[in-house]
Amino acid sequence: MARLALALALLLLVPVAGDAAPAAPGFKVRLFDGTGTVDSRALIGRKVLLLRFQASYCKVCVAESAAFADLAARYRPRGVEVLALFVQDTTTDVRRFAAAHRITYGVALDPRLAVGNRFGFEGTPYTVVVDTRGEMVARIHGASALRRLPGILDEALARGTRRAR
Repeated sequence: MARLALALALLLLVPVAGDAAPAAPGFKVRLFDGTGTVDSRALIGRKVLLLRFQASYCKVCVAESAAFADLAARYRPRGVEVLALFVQDTTTDVRRFAAAHRITYGVALDPRLAVGNRFGFEGTPYTVVVDTRGEMVARIHGASALRRLPGILDEALARGTRRAR
């Protein structure tokens, strides 16, 4: 009995492989401006992917648009691919939103939540960070994403750099 208790205690001390973040589902979307596509699987090992599920009618998305664009511009040169997926939206409304807010990062449509549902979408804004291993290291609902993203992105980029050495 003592041996069984010791064996169980030792098993509790062994690190579990569950420390990894959940794998991100793969997807491929056509960019709204017609310049090409984004294939999430092609980014593994190369870039951190920042997905922003948003909508033209989302008040928080509108209010955070300028700050999100600044964040995208700051992290793009460091190896972060930024993609806004407009959910349950029309082409006309997305075009108007993109023009009004001078969006300079990738934009795609997800009108039926084909991608969003695979990432656990629960409403706008919803932000997901996928590291260079293809793992979802952050899923943030609501307005708190912009405050938290710099730390999350810095950590994901540092992990990718350490692994590449």
